[in-house]
Amino acid sequence: MAASDCHVSVCDNRGLMTDTVTIPFSSVGLAEPILRAVAEKGYTTMSPIQAAAIPHVLQGRDVMGAAQTGTGKTAAFVLPLLQRMLKHETPSPSPARHPVRALVLTPTRELADQIQDNVKAYAKYTQLRSTVVFGGIDIKPQIAELRKGVEILTATPGRLLDHIEMKSAVLNQVEYVVLDEADRMLDIGFLPDLQRILSFLPKQRITLLFSATFSPEIKRLAASYLQNPILVEVARPNETAANVEQLFFSIHEDDKRRVLRQVIRERGITQAFVFCNSKLGCARLARTLERDGLRTTALHGDKSQDERLKALEAFKKGEVDLLVATDVAARGLDIKDVPAVFNFDIPFNAEDYVHRIGRTGRAGASGLAISFVCGDDKRLIGDIEKLIKKKVEFTPFEAAEESPRRGERFNSGRRAWGDEEEVREASRDASRDATRPSRGGYSGSYGRPAPKPVDPFFDKPYEEKAATEIASWDNSKTSATTATSLSTPSGRPTFDALRK
Repeated sequence: MAASDCHVSVCDNRGLMTDTVTIPFSSVGLAEPILRAVAEKGYTTMSPIQAAAIPHVLQGRDVMGAAQTGTGKTAAFVLPLLQRMLKHETPSPSPARHPVRALVLTPTRELADQIQDNVKAYAKYTQLRSTVVFGGIDIKPQIAELRKGVEILTATPGRLLDHIEMKSAVLNQVEYVVLDEADRMLDIGFLPDLQRILSFLPKQRITLLFSATFSPEIKRLAASYLQNPILVEVARPNETAANVEQLFFSIHEDDKRRVLRQVIRERGITQAFVFCNSKLGCARLARTLERDGLRTTALHGDKSQDERLKALEAFKKGEVDLLVATDVAARGLDIKDVPAVFNFDIPFNAEDYVHRIGRTGRAGASGLAISFVCGDDKRLIGDIEKLIKKKVEFTPFEAAEESPRRGERFNSGRRAWGDEEEVREASRDASRDATRPSRGGYSGSYGRPAPKPVDPFFDKPYEEKAATEIASWDNSKTSATTATSLSTPSGRPTFDALRK
């Protein structure tokens, strides 16, 4: 957390503005067990969003919090909720004494798991129980955990609805609801699920909505479910972090991988996110970079939840250098000290650009965001410019020539790096073709027909026949010998003779 004092603007529903100064955690009224856990995390002073939001949540107000990613939104709602629920903590083992009192909804499994880690850390010295539920893994252990009783439940909407239908999650005593990254939940079609979930909750509750961006749809959602909310904005909506250097390289599509390797090498980048638009493109790029000698792992929706968690853990521990991911990793993931983000593909949704580059430059550190722009990306760049209200400056980038190596292919004079496994396979086929003898009219690769023999007759020039030459088909002019040789005693030609 940044230790320097700064001012933030807090706007209520009437448009009134007040100033709040960042203050130490010890001065906000949190209980000693919570302060001890916060100190163990290494935090001493609040970030702007925490200083602006925590006092209002402690007072029991609904809050809409707008802040850039990496500014501590999770602690801004977890800490005051823990403080308000301390009156309910009990050592009783009875599940009935531990009903769900706080519900946190998130769009992705990774973000849900990360929030649960923070809740456990902040509630370490209390007797409040917590758990997380999300799809992609076995539901039975989650049911067993819920039946033990928990006060704080973090969930993705789809899996939570499964638990509601199975009656393993009972929400009739929920006092606090948090919608984290609410704009993303709407983007991926969770609005009907959110409406169903909220219909199971008591009408009297505190609702908190936090996001890096506020779209008109989010404001309509807030108007429907929040009561007289306080709007907390510590940065202009959709603004990118000032401590992140943003570069846009204008390059050819075929040069992307080569430029990526070159930039990593020239700038000495030790770790980076590499974002792609598709799951297939993500998997292929990760495989190719791994073959290039870069420690790489992939994170996308086609991977199982266990594989996704292992990939994140390996990246956090520094066991891999590049995390090639789709936008499933663009929201809320808090991985410290990641120096760079690459937009290998320009995102289709301009708001995803803000979230992607928010993976670097977190907690006041400097960061680097590099986007590869090709000819077809101009419209997407225009959408980004409208969102961030800045003109993008393109930097032409000349990829350095690399010495030919295994796996390199050429196409119309432009170097393109293909799948080296395919190239090696083609090379092995060529070697077999050169040494394999002909078999039954076939040569070269199995199943590949040999060239047809050339008939020298068709290579001869045309020669006009002499007028005195008798056509073989003119029976009236054939000699008696010929007629005799082609005819049966009855005078009719034989079938064998005609076939010759």
